[in-house]
Amino acid sequence: MANRTDPLAKSIHGTNPQNLVEKIVRSKIYQSTYWKEQCFGLTAETLVDKAMELDHTGGTYGGNRKPTPFLCLALKMLQIQPDKDIVVEFIKNEDYKYVRVLGAFYLRLTATVADVYQYLEPLYNDYRKIRHKLSDGKFTLIHVDEFIDDLLTKDYSCDTALPRIQKRWVLETSGTLEPRRSALEDDFEEEEEDKEDEQPMDIDEPNGREKHDHYRGRSPTRDRDRERKHERHHRDRDYDRDRDYGRGRERDRDRDRERDRDRDRDRDRDRDRDRHRIRDEDYSRDRDRARDRDGRERERRDRDRGRRRSRSRSRSRDRRERDREDGEYRRRRDRGSASPRGHAEDGGSRDEPKKRKEKKEKKGEGNAPDPNDPEIIEMNKLRASLGLKPLK
Repeated sequence: MANRTDPLAKSIHGTNPQNLVEKIVRSKIYQSTYWKEQCFGLTAETLVDKAMELDHTGGTYGGNRKPTPFLCLALKMLQIQPDKDIVVEFIKNEDYKYVRVLGAFYLRLTATVADVYQYLEPLYNDYRKIRHKLSDGKFTLIHVDEFIDDLLTKDYSCDTALPRIQKRWVLETSGTLEPRRSALEDDFEEEEEDKEDEQPMDIDEPNGREKHDHYRGRSPTRDRDRERKHERHHRDRDYDRDRDYGRGRERDRDRDRERDRDRDRDRDRDRDRDRHRIRDEDYSRDRDRARDRDGRERERRDRDRGRRRSRSRSRSRDRRERDREDGEYRRRRDRGSASPRGHAEDGGSRDEPKKRKEKKEKKGEGNAPDPNDPEIIEMNKLRASLGLKPLK
């Protein structure tokens, strides 16, 4: 219940006012001791007393990103949503500079574009110093006008994303705002009036030499006031020039950083593209090598298989030839050892071996291989490479 927005609060920029602070930062604030002890039950009237106790500004700091009291009170203002008149009184308060800065920060988050420029631009004339806590927990000195300039020109302040606003020249063109009038223009006008009030010098001698006394009708007090105004004018002008120069330097640094970031991003993209291309080339090269190696292995296996097959064929053919020769030798031996008588008695037993031999020769002639056969030629080449005799 303590962290809920006031039911009577209106939505800001189309959302819950507390959503203007990011969720992570908002959860850090809800868990902080300052929020639980000091911000519990605050109203628009009692909030002023807590704002008067502030002694520095800032967002979150430290390793665990603790929120500052300034950021806690800003979230409390978003939660209870005080009236616009109270916020304007915060901004117009000249006695407490942190109350003024707190009101300006809340107005920048919630007000319209015209109100932002109308109420925050006069704070450019506040040159008082304030303490600002950095993210590492250390303090630094800034001025109120620098804090206001960050609110009007930057997107982040005190670890909070600021709503986008239009440029001033756009609002001047559309007639929403009048051209800005510098606070130094009054000093310029007074100086011009003083110059017009000056009277001519008294000349006593004919050669036109001046008197050694002061201009007629001028008092030392008036001279001192004029000199003081002149010094203040030059000091303000130098400060404005230095501030504008600092803004220009910072803008140039931001532009250079953005350009370097784009260049690094392009370089990383080109490096990734080259890495992918090299990887694809290596993959295709390895694939081709693997394909060639597989082709060579296949050819070698086919060649070895052909050699083994031809070797087995030649061995089987040699075995058949030896068997044939052995059979003929046995038949001759049997024929030589048989008795003539037995052959005569059998009647045509002598002619039977001759007939069988003629039948075998005829069968061999019928099955003789053709010497012009490509397969026989290939086999003879393999046999020649292995040192074997060619087929008959």
